[in-house]
Amino acid sequence: MFFDKLAIASFPCRSIHLFSLAKILTSLPSEVWSLSFLTDKQTVLLMQVLLAKHKDDNKFYAVKVLQKKVILKKKEQKNIMAERNVLLKSLKHPFLVRLHYSFQTSEKLYFVLDYVNGGELFFHLQRERRFSESRARFYAAEVASAIGYLHSLNIVYRDLKPENILLDSQGHVVLTDFGLCKEGVEPQDTTSTFCGTPEYLAPEVLRKEPYDRTVDWWCLGAVLYEMIYSLPPFYSQDVAEMYDGILHKPLPLPPGKSDAVCSLLRRLLVKDQHRRLGAIADFLEIKNHTFFSPINWDDLDNKRITPPYNPNVRGPADTQHIDPQFTREMVSNSVSRTPDLTAGTSTNAFNGFSFVANEDSFL
Repeated sequence: MFFDKLAIASFPCRSIHLFSLAKILTSLPSEVWSLSFLTDKQTVLLMQVLLAKHKDDNKFYAVKVLQKKVILKKKEQKNIMAERNVLLKSLKHPFLVRLHYSFQTSEKLYFVLDYVNGGELFFHLQRERRFSESRARFYAAEVASAIGYLHSLNIVYRDLKPENILLDSQGHVVLTDFGLCKEGVEPQDTTSTFCGTPEYLAPEVLRKEPYDRTVDWWCLGAVLYEMIYSLPPFYSQDVAEMYDGILHKPLPLPPGKSDAVCSLLRRLLVKDQHRRLGAIADFLEIKNHTFFSPINWDDLDNKRITPPYNPNVRGPADTQHIDPQFTREMVSNSVSRTPDLTAGTSTNAFNGFSFVANEDSFL
């Protein structure tokens, strides 16, 4: 069977490689993907993703690969299935990555997603240090639209950060990585799992208190702050000191920025979640803030606003916007299994994982 020929050696679950053309099978048994390695010795580390090209239509896709044994050992199967469910629900939003297929072998899970190579927002911030207010407003608006859509589906994102915000080839935002999403959170509901990324954790999460949807608006404020000031609010290399700042210190707002952006940052980065912008009317409050008054939201959602920055990618193999540190990693000539890796108990752990999108879903 072709699944058994996917390869001889594997890569760690957290090691993500970009290839341009090898052999892999989609969820449709009759369809084969035509892939080949970018080089024998170099690859691009990209979020657990292989770059694949469909042999029939020559479209490029990102293939996220996960090892079942690792998932089961860490008891993360519910999170993986939740990620798959969120991906299915986000098919029709312009700023959320889209799932085209999901399938599994005896040892691995595969998500076949939009291929996005305009670079992580984190990469562009590292290179440029900070953005103009107008550029930051554009990205924040597209992200807020995506978060608002997830909230309308009773989904809390919980891990908003520049690393999870990609730019497409035109410069529009694509929000990705739904592994920490929480489904079924109604407007008045709370949840309590401690999760997220240290620099962007909301005070209520740090206090291990029940939290609601406004945790995402805190994270939006933290990302906007970083776009404007080059570092997240309260940032310190000493994590304990940073947490103390998030919990207890007033928000530092160095001079030189507009009243509108400072007002929005103060409203989003309120330590009391019940007083935070978005606590009452959710996304509607964000949209109506004066900082976003230049934004026509209908034009934004229909991508009729020209992005402030064009990545100018030269094609799917263009990696100019991938951090160079990720291009030095050696890889083997295979993309699948490790001889001593088995997933004997995983047969029924991922029932219902496989999915094939109807192209009408994207219209």
